[in-house]
Order: sequence, then C-alpha cells, then structure tokens
Amino acid sequence: MSADPAGAGLDAELTAITRAESGRVIAALARRFGDLDLAEDAYGEALVVALEKWRSEGLPPNPGAWLTTVAGNKALDRLRREKRRREKYAEAAMLIDESPPEPTGPVEDDRLRLVFTCCHPALALENRVALTLRLLGGLTVPEIAAAFLVPETTMAQRITRAKAKIRDSHIPYRIPGVDDVDVRLSGVLAVLYLVFNEGYLSSQGDGARLDLCEEAIRLARQLQQMVDGTPTLGVRPEVDGLLALMLLIHARHEARLVDGALVMLPDQDRSRWDPALIDEGHRLVRGCLRLNRPGPYQIQAAINAVHTDALDTSMTDWDQVLQLYDQLLAIAPSPIVQLNRALVVAELDGPEVALALVDRLELRTYHPWWAARADLLRRLGRRDDARTAYGEAIGLADNDAERAWLQARAGTP
Repeated sequence: MSADPAGAGLDAELTAITRAESGRVIAALARRFGDLDLAEDAYGEALVVALEKWRSEGLPPNPGAWLTTVAGNKALDRLRREKRRREKYAEAAMLIDESPPEPTGPVEDDRLRLVFTCCHPALALENRVALTLRLLGGLTVPEIAAAFLVPETTMAQRITRAKAKIRDSHIPYRIPGVDDVDVRLSGVLAVLYLVFNEGYLSSQGDGARLDLCEEAIRLARQLQQMVDGTPTLGVRPEVDGLLALMLLIHARHEARLVDGALVMLPDQDRSRWDPALIDEGHRLVRGCLRLNRPGPYQIQAAINAVHTDALDTSMTDWDQVLQLYDQLLAIAPSPIVQLNRALVVAELDGPEVALALVDRLELRTYHPWWAARADLLRRLGRRDDARTAYGEAIGLADNDAERAWLQARAGTP
C-alpha cells in the first residue's frame, strides 16, 4: 500500500500545532488547577481527542483555545472521579467562582509563572531545565534525554521526581515577590538560555526548533518587563544581556539553515539576517555597556554584537572579540569559553598557536572540541589528522544537519 502524502502532511501539521500550543495550554491548566501532573495528563487526553476529531472534521478556528477547553474538561472529569480527596472537589468548585483571583505576581503570564515554578531553587539545575523543556517546550522524554546524554528511563525519573518535589514541597505556582526575585531570576535566566539553545540547534532531527527560540525570547521580554523600574535588582543588566544575546543569535537563523543545510557564520549570506532584531540587540548591548555592571550574558551579547556589526567576516574586529573573551574568562571561566577564545586566537595569531591552546582542554567528549581541532589541523595541512578529528566529531554530534556539515567539511581539501 502506498503512503498517503496528504495524510502525512496533515499529521505533520497537527504535530506542529499541538507542540506549539503545549506550553501555553499546560501553563493555563497549571494555574487553574495547581497540579502539574493533572495539567500534563489532561493535555495528553485532549490531544488524543484532538487528533481524532481534527483529522475527520478539520482544524478549529483557534486550536489553542479548543485544546485548553477540552483539557480543562478532562481535568474536571478526573477531579470528580477522585472521590477519595475532598480537597479536589473544593478546588473544582472554586473554578466557577467569579471572584477575582489572588495576586500571582508582577507579571500576569501563565507560562512565565510556570517557568518560575519549574526553576525553583529546591530543584537541581538539570531537573529545572528538563521540566521546563517538557512542560513549556513540549519536548518528549527521548528528546530531552538525548539533549542531556542520559538514558530515557533516567530522564523520565528526573522529571517525575521534579514534579513530585513541587507537589510535596507545596511550591507555589507564582512569580516570587520583589524581595526574593533577585536570587531566583538568575536561575530562570540560565534555564531560558538552555531552552533557547535546544531550539537553536535541536539535539534531535535535522534542524532547529524555532518555536523554542521564540518562546525563550518572549519569556525574556516578560522578565524584562517584570524587573523594569526596580534598579536595585542586581540581575537587571543580565536580563537585558540575555535578551540581546538571544536576539542577535536568532537574527541569523534564516542564513544559518538553508534548505536544511547548516551554514556557519563566516559563510552566511548576511543580507538574510534580520536587521530589526540586530538593531534591537545592539541597543540593548549599548545600554548594558552604559551601566558598566558586566555579567556573562552581557559579554556574550557584546561578542555577538561585534560579529553582527561586520559587513563580512574579514571586517570582524578580532582584537575586540578577544578582549571580550578575556573578560568573560575572568568572571565565568570554563573550558568551553577557553575553546571559543582559542578560535579567536587562530584569527589573530594563526592555527598553530590556537591548536596548542585547544589541545590543553579536557573536552574530548564534546563534539565542538573535535570540530575545532579538525578545522585547525586542516588549516595546518595535516589532512589525515584532520579527517580523524572530523570522524570523532561526527560520531559525537546528535543533530543531522550538523553531522552533514561535518561530513562535508571532512572531505574539503
């Protein structure tokens, strides 16, 4: 029997819609019921109904609202069935109460409240990221497991334990007050950036998850609004820095993946970059520089501002980029920052000097280390060593587009 192209196209469209709406719907249900497990299970039940109904009757005018309504009804049905818990009946009765809700925080945004819940300091950082990707990003457990390089069963247990911790510790579904948001916000920024990175180059498949990038940017804008007017917050410049960083990276996405093929920064058609996003990112970077309270996100944004300010790679101010990496190493040292700095050194002092710096780093399970080393070896004319290094990078890379780029690069004279 031959495949049904129309049916396959419809299934792909339905999958894209339900994945895009998952964060919005689950966040709304979590606010309404105060139970993450119930919210996720009700959404899953609504999906089953949606996929059957939409295939036969077509899409409703507003799929997100349809899913929210059906999932809400499914949750209510489950609450009514749970006769052993009288409190659940009380919660269900409150759902039809017309009185104004209690204040939930400085920003009225369900998804932002969900992020703060997922990013509570009582949870380990990797569990915060995993839970955010699952509930807000709509990633499956296998996709998240691949991103963390752990078995699926391990990741499923992490997510289950994180939700249980939220439930058993009575972690509130709200944005914290001004008194403690300064401490909490730095953790939220870290998680949002990891969510953005998962979208930027998805750990699974052949490209990017632009919806994750755009959701991380949207939430960063909400964070910016939340801290606006509170200059005592030490993390305010870092909110602007993270937003600028994501905008400047996201501005290049049209030139970065062309017909499914990965195009690295030096070879990108810069006319395809989004000038509005670049202008906004540059304005934010200039504002951060005026405040002169540098942090890791601000410095990374400044590095990207230098790259996006050049008309082509040959016009990049590499001296300025190196100074920024030196500043980043001083306040947030890591082997990955050292690796990126070494690639800048290659532009200024040549590949041999850079290779010596790269070889000192203990990053042999990190495929960009092998890719960087391979490129430096290729530039030095050490073809056999370069091919070996490219092979190691290909074996460690998860993304199909990245593997294809590395394979093509390995064959480049």
